[in-house]
Order: sequence, then structure tokens, then C-alpha cells
Amino acid sequence: MEDLLIKTIEQLKYPIFRQGTLGTDEMYPETFFTFWNNGSDDGSHYNNRPNNYIWDFDLNVYSIEPEKPYELLLEAKEALIKENFIVGGNGYDIASDEPTHTGRGINVQYIE
Repeated sequence: MEDLLIKTIEQLKYPIFRQGTLGTDEMYPETFFTFWNNGSDDGSHYNNRPNNYIWDFDLNVYSIEPEKPYELLLEAKEALIKENFIVGGNGYDIASDEPTHTGRGINVQYIE
């Protein structure tokens, strides 16, 4: 499922990284996405076996342009919905390690 999430976000033409993988000596891109897989729990069961899985992700966008995370997060939401992801809400503020960057996040799920 991570591959589908990455592929979908890459269509927006900005880099995407696993949250926390940029090195301390690496410069942040001007605008970029990160993701984190919170879990992939069983959804329902049949005959004591999982019938499906619920993939749960946090998707974040950071930018040096304060309005960009708002715009891009909504674009990402639409792209993800087209790929059958479940996207709740319009996002929330995310802290940034860099004072130059503003961040927004959203929770994304996929039932496999």
C-alpha cells in the first residue's frame, strides 16, 4: 500500500519521503511530502482469519510558502480519493523542525 500512496503523491510533482528519513545534514526541499504508516490492522474476520486489512497513514506536506501546504494537501486528498483511499477531514497543523517551513497533515486509510 505504501507504493500506491507514494505513486499517487508523486503525481503532484513534489518529493515524498518517509517521515524522519531526511538526514540532519540534508537541506529540506522548498516543498515536500512525508508519510508514516501508523499500522495495518485486521479489518474483519471470517472463519477466524482476516478478511481485509486497514492501512493507516499520516501524510504531511511542508513548504517555505505558508499557503502551499493548505493547497497541496487538498490536491493530495483529491488524488488519494480517486485511488480509493479514505481521507478524513481537510487536515491539521504539523510542527516543523525547520523554522523556514510550515506543515500540514492529514490521516489517510486504505482498506485492502
